[in-house]
Amino acid sequence: MANKKSFGKALNEQISNEFAASQQYVAMAVYYDSETLPRLASFFYRQALEEREHAMMMIQYLLDVDEEIEVPDIKSQPTKYEDGITPVKEALAQEERVSNEIFSLFELAREIKDYRAEHFMQWFVKEQVEEVALMGDLLNVVERSKENLLLAEEYIAREGLGEEGDDPTAPPPAGGH
Repeated sequence: MANKKSFGKALNEQISNEFAASQQYVAMAVYYDSETLPRLASFFYRQALEEREHAMMMIQYLLDVDEEIEVPDIKSQPTKYEDGITPVKEALAQEERVSNEIFSLFELAREIKDYRAEHFMQWFVKEQVEEVALMGDLLNVVERSKENLLLAEEYIAREGLGEEGDDPTAPPPAGGH
């Protein structure tokens, strides 16, 4: 029982991290909205929903395996930044941090031979590769457009950044479909 609990405890910590990431992305979206950069705002609002969905997938998994679930407190996030590049830099750093957290969860599942948990975490490993690449691309664009972020707005519109459709291989979220 101790092994299952340790993965459950670790996943509860990650649920808190995912909700925190969602809140951070809402704050970034608010910043871009206040700067009248609607495409960047919309991109980060979508990212916020995606992070919340990840948390809900983890909650559903814990429900499915009859583990305890802790709903975390919400910490306030700043909505002001020194420039239009800083939020994207922070978002990339956050995605890199989340990747390491996901890899640690995967390693824990493998170490304790929790095959259900390992299988569940595989999708998140793939997802983090995509998230880090997406934020890296966006950072490149906003850095090149720093004198005129409307160029980044055009890029997001042209490329449909962050508008990928539903992934049929994704785990189901709690309260979802």
